[in-house]
Amino acid sequence: MAKLRQSGEDYLETILILSKKGEVRSIDIANEMNVSKPSVCRAVGILKNGGFIEVDKNGYITFTDEGKETAERIYERHTVLTDWLVGIGVDEDTAAKDACQLEHSFSSESFEKLKSHIRTFHNKPAATQK
Repeated sequence: MAKLRQSGEDYLETILILSKKGEVRSIDIANEMNVSKPSVCRAVGILKNGGFIEVDKNGYITFTDEGKETAERIYERHTVLTDWLVGIGVDEDTAAKDACQLEHSFSSESFEKLKSHIRTFHNKPAATQK
């Protein structure tokens, strides 16, 4: 499995989000990310060659098993970080934008520790939180 850059991770995350709504084509990705079709075509080629996605003869994009696992891991980072930032008082739009930057910066170890800390803190009764 090839190592992804931040933009590749963003494309995988977008494909995952779109796939939850239905079938995904390059034009859907371009519209969602507000990027050009040639940019999407290049990214799709890289993701396909990297073994993350498959594209059928009609242009529909689906994940390989490894691609879906990678996309879900990226999306989890995004949602956990967004929720955490909102929880400490950051407005939702800013939190989502900041989470998008942060999700690419954390090591797996640091993210797992942060996620564990967040779960521990949020699972405590309100009276014990300070």
